[in-house]
Amino acid sequence: MNAEIRPIKTAAETTLSTAFASAKGRLPGLAALRESEFKRFETAGLPHRRVEEWKYTDLRALMRDAKPLAAPPGADAKVRAKDAGAALAAVEGRRIVLVDGAFVPELSDFAGLEGGLTIRSMAEALAAGDAAVAERLGRIVPTDNVAVALNTAFMGDGVVIEVAAGAALTRPLHLVFFNSGGAPASVFTRSLAVIGKGARAMLIESHEGTPGSDYQVNTALEIEVGDEAHVDHIKITGEGAGSLHVSSLMAAVGAHARFNEFLFTTGAAVVRNQMFIHFKGEGTVAGIRGATLLNGRQHADTTLVADHTAGACISREVFKTVLDGESRGVFQGKIIVQSHAQKTDAKMAALALLLSEEAEADSKPELEIFADDVQCGHGATTGALDDDLLFYLHARGIPPKEAEALMIQAFVGEAIEGIEHAGLRDTLLEHVAAWLKTRR
Repeated sequence: MNAEIRPIKTAAETTLSTAFASAKGRLPGLAALRESEFKRFETAGLPHRRVEEWKYTDLRALMRDAKPLAAPPGADAKVRAKDAGAALAAVEGRRIVLVDGAFVPELSDFAGLEGGLTIRSMAEALAAGDAAVAERLGRIVPTDNVAVALNTAFMGDGVVIEVAAGAALTRPLHLVFFNSGGAPASVFTRSLAVIGKGARAMLIESHEGTPGSDYQVNTALEIEVGDEAHVDHIKITGEGAGSLHVSSLMAAVGAHARFNEFLFTTGAAVVRNQMFIHFKGEGTVAGIRGATLLNGRQHADTTLVADHTAGACISREVFKTVLDGESRGVFQGKIIVQSHAQKTDAKMAALALLLSEEAEADSKPELEIFADDVQCGHGATTGALDDDLLFYLHARGIPPKEAEALMIQAFVGEAIEGIEHAGLRDTLLEHVAAWLKTRR
């Protein structure tokens, strides 16, 4: 007789099971989907180092406990959120504010919406049984990722953005996710953006939290990009120093489109940014980039799967990581070229700069190619600041700290310069300069 082996649940897994049993009756809509996704999570448990995709980010070990589900934001939390996202004021984006995972219309900017643009609450769409939303959730880019399953089970609120075919938004949409830190809490947000054929839109996500607060975030965004559309998505993670942040992007890109993705990470104790991008139409051009700056004992993981399922697409992936103190940076990137995706041109590079002997960089770029008429390549480098270049700067009277700062700015700036929006580009370069000033 074979005995059934049951893995021992961690304290966090037990708390999540209890929380789901208590909350599922009041979560908005899609009860059957929530149940099935939570069963998937319970079967797999929190991902750990024996799961290949999570080998460098052992969430079972890093997530010692699970915080209670965040309560709806009170008046005090909304007051603290008024200045959230202010660092991006120069971008002049249309603010869409979520506080502790809840959409807050009174803090958002809905004045003079452009024709063809609609913005609404995800919770309200789910509660109303919106068929157009329900048929897309989890289906734009299907994945068995356990973090996405957990998000689907617990998703509370978020935003649904629709841009009609041919519409061109004159202002970026700035999604401000603010965690007030009033009490230890976990937040599960889910958003959906549907960009019509030939439309143009820029989406900016900024994630902020109260310094010193203890909270956990599991956020997901699904983007459907129509044929001939032009979409830019920029995600800025500046969470509080004690937080855990897991983010999932599922994007399906149509034919002859332009898609640009940029990740900028400086905050949180633990960050996992995972992207699942499918090129579903021919002739698309994509730039997927990122810059990460870490110090102390921060841990940041960027995981990318770029799946070319249609031919003649061009993609460029460039990720820069700067590591100081005892921080750890992880990059896992996989380019997949399916057998019918001939004429694919894809290049991926992961570059890490170590500023201390205690910092660690782990890079794992991969190619899976099933077509024979392609141009694909990948590379990874890890190193310290060049002593010869530092000497050159010192010899010209530049103090050591300033010389290091100039070289770090140049290193990171190569990724940031790919952002088309000049105001946002300048703002992120200012963020880099501010981070450099915090170095000892």
